[in-house]
Amino acid sequence: VLRVAKPQRSIQTNVEFYTALLLEAAGFPKEAFSNVFAAGRVAGWIAHAREQQATGRLIRPQSRYVGPVPDLVA
Repeated sequence: VLRVAKPQRSIQTNVEFYTALLLEAAGFPKEAFSNVFAAGRVAGWIAHAREQQATGRLIRPQSRYVGPVPDLVA
């Protein structure tokens, strides 16, 4: 399917690609896909947040934000 849809692109698929195929076959609207993917990750996000709160440390302290400096308004 991917080679037919985007023959010029070399894309490696992951589990979300196949989940999207199943969601489409089940009749889910494409606009709902991101919500379904996020729902499957909520437990992990909550677990990470609770661990960070309990230890007072970031789980991945080696990560570094490289985006624009946020405009902080007090």
